[in-house]
Amino acid sequence: MPRQLGELEDAVMTRVWQWNRPVTVREVLEDLQQERSIAYTTVMTVMDNLHQKGWVRREVDGRAYRYTAVSTRAAYSAALMNEAWSQSDNPAAALVAFFGMMSPEQRESLQAAVRIVQADEGGDGPGAAGR
Repeated sequence: MPRQLGELEDAVMTRVWQWNRPVTVREVLEDLQQERSIAYTTVMTVMDNLHQKGWVRREVDGRAYRYTAVSTRAAYSAALMNEAWSQSDNPAAALVAFFGMMSPEQRESLQAAVRIVQADEGGDGPGAAGR
């Protein structure tokens, strides 16, 4: 289970995920500098740490590395939600409380996701008869 990313790790990974292509430290640095003052060596260290933790892979490109995400933001978010849910002593109550916090749009997304999973499982789940 991945641990939650720190603030700067998340800022770096957000760019790697959004751009969805191999990126250099310089590219990430220049984008981050639009919203904060940050040193090249800081970004380089964060990206190296993300590589060591298995979040990104890297390939040499001249004198620099190009970094690529190992998985998606969606997979990361799902793993965090699964970890939080699995730590509950009452998973059903935790889900009810979580659903209660959701906006109507989020609940619609959840219902759509359940339909997709049920369809992928051959339609044996609840609600299959209603399709």
